[in-house]
Amino acid sequence: MPRHASRRAASLLLAVLAAAPHAAAAQARPTPAAAAQAQPASAPATASPARRPVTDTIAERVLACTGCHGAEGRAGNEGYFPRIAGKPAGYLYNQLLNFREGRRRNARMTYLVDPLSDAYLHEMAAHFASLDLPYPPPARTDADPAQRARGEALVRHGDPARGLPACASCHGAALMGREPATPGLLALPRDYLIAQLGRWQIGLRHSAEPDCMAQVAKKLTPQDINALANWLPAQAVPVGTKPEPASAAAPETAPALRCAGVSEIRP
Repeated sequence: MPRHASRRAASLLLAVLAAAPHAAAAQARPTPAAAAQAQPASAPATASPARRPVTDTIAERVLACTGCHGAEGRAGNEGYFPRIAGKPAGYLYNQLLNFREGRRRNARMTYLVDPLSDAYLHEMAAHFASLDLPYPPPARTDADPAQRARGEALVRHGDPARGLPACASCHGAALMGREPATPGLLALPRDYLIAQLGRWQIGLRHSAEPDCMAQVAKKLTPQDINALANWLPAQAVPVGTKPEPASAAAPETAPALRCAGVSEIRP
């Protein structure tokens, strides 16, 4: 190769080598547009959720009760927990007292009511008793006709041969309870009815003495309990039905029972 050609080739090679680092740096350095695209998008600023204003009312203070007993205390009849809305205030107060004093056992209930005064329990009971809310439709039942008939017979007539009073004679002809302290039996879940009657039978549930329900429950057979627990939830609650007044006449067809918190009644 001629000398002048060699010099030109060498000069060209040096120029290429000298330019190479600058080209590499230029390729490595992103353009402003590319840099903007490569930046992670900043998270949009989130506003703090608006806090619901809280008023100091008994309805606000008993919201903890609705976690189990349903919105406004109106649990349905398909679960386990009982409806407390619309029950007689005396009954609700007695049950809160029973949980606080150990006659009824439920860890959650005891935890909630243990520090509360009698006056506060009265206020809670009066609040739920004052609620006049719709009832759920009747629960479905797979009980056979004979079992349903036995349940209705026990509710309406009892079993005098065994000293069993009719449920209706204490809990009202419409089975919606009686003032001041006898609860209604309709719209209660089947499992709850079975559990509570069973607890009375084996001594896990008590009322203050004289405990008339314990006397009645201990006379029931397992077949009786199943019949009652299938028939009662399957009954519709007539619109507008409320607990009977204390002055309502009770049947005279059975010996009198004495129940705590209730004057002498004839079951």
